[in-house]
Amino acid sequence: MIEYDLAIIGAGPGGYVAAIRGAQKGAKVCVVEAGEVGGTCLNRGCIPTKALYSTARLLQKVRGASEHGIRVDEPVIDFATAALRKDAVVDKLVGGVAQLLKAHGIDVFTGRGFLEGPGRVRIRHQGVVGHLRAKNIILATGSIPATPQALPVDGKNVLTSDEILAIKELPKRLLIVGGGYIGCEFAGIFSTFGVEVTIVEQLPILLGRSDRQAVREVEKTFKAAGVKVHVDTAVEFIETDAAGSRVTLSNGETVVADKVLVSVGRRPNSSGLGLEDAGVQLENGAVVVDARMRTTVDGVFAIGDLTGGLQLAHVASYQAGIAVENALGKDSRVDYRVVPSIIFTVPEIAQVGLTEGECVDQGQEYVVGRFAYLASGKALCSGETRGTVKILADKGEGRILGATIVGEEASSLVAEIALAMQKNLTVDEFAEVIRAHPSLPEIIKEAAEDVSGSAVHKVSRKVARRSASTR
Repeated sequence: MIEYDLAIIGAGPGGYVAAIRGAQKGAKVCVVEAGEVGGTCLNRGCIPTKALYSTARLLQKVRGASEHGIRVDEPVIDFATAALRKDAVVDKLVGGVAQLLKAHGIDVFTGRGFLEGPGRVRIRHQGVVGHLRAKNIILATGSIPATPQALPVDGKNVLTSDEILAIKELPKRLLIVGGGYIGCEFAGIFSTFGVEVTIVEQLPILLGRSDRQAVREVEKTFKAAGVKVHVDTAVEFIETDAAGSRVTLSNGETVVADKVLVSVGRRPNSSGLGLEDAGVQLENGAVVVDARMRTTVDGVFAIGDLTGGLQLAHVASYQAGIAVENALGKDSRVDYRVVPSIIFTVPEIAQVGLTEGECVDQGQEYVVGRFAYLASGKALCSGETRGTVKILADKGEGRILGATIVGEEASSLVAEIALAMQKNLTVDEFAEVIRAHPSLPEIIKEAAEDVSGSAVHKVSRKVARRSASTR
């Protein structure tokens, strides 16, 4: 029996990155994966969702072509073709990951991996059981959709994000349970495709962890698209039959829908892996790890959604590098101070660091710089004028505390601010960087300059007050 230096259970964006990092460092590595490599992200999450999002955004742009002097007939969504394109994108990326693992000499075992103890993994596939040994093991089994017992998820009428990404025909009416990032992303996509969408959120607000001003921009889009939003409302009962579902809400209303999407979060995929029997400590279903990604069992590490906390693919990939370093004898620790997050609504929301609400809660003194897309030459030329950049800086030293971008290409623009924060730049140092003209990054520069009231293409608060006092 071959003894590996590193065995990884799970081949998502945490697991396959860990495998490649280990191989790059000369380790003998294997991966155990029950399904397709790429995990939830590539197969049932980030990638297929964003493929549909791209189709929805293109459809919106075609509908607005007349503003640019381009006359086209009213575009019609061919969802079957859009779904095929989505699947093709997924297949290409999954195939790419498989080729990368092969090129690095990584052994891939198909089957469900079970931890038998330090250095021991059992693999079960189609009734056949195998075993392998490894000096170190990294658990990377990710997360699965949370499905409350009160909601009868059947995969046909009542769906999770897994099943809705597999549909080939559009429903006429879609009710979404949960107004977090998953629910709001799907609401934007399907409403663009002409589906009647209703969101039901138990909390008083949508996207509760996001900047409130940014969320208001998304709410405006929902209203314009006819998306019905019920906040501070619970789903009390779902009755399904061949015709669809009747959903009774806590506010007394009944909503009829062809499909119901349950998007109330995700939970660590930790059950049935033999973790507790092997001595791995769990807390609310999540594997407990330290700053080195070590579990309570020597030689066993855990990364990604399995550990709870930040459920982001790029965090899992980052943690993969830390776990591999420590498994191979180094001493590395995680640092979550600068983690960008994106919500692919229309417009996009991107955040990094603290929000204004978090600054207030933490008693952090801060100053704010803002700049609107509407004042950007590039945004006006593109016809994408919705949105704002907001940058928060420490009131004393001027270090960047966080930023929120809501608008076109927010997902790309936030990387510039994340880099500045990682390098501990002051907001003035950040503003000194020359940006090309005309470009959207100019909005970032102007927002940074606005912290001190020196933005060129905006009347600062100081100037406005001075002008008012002289009248």
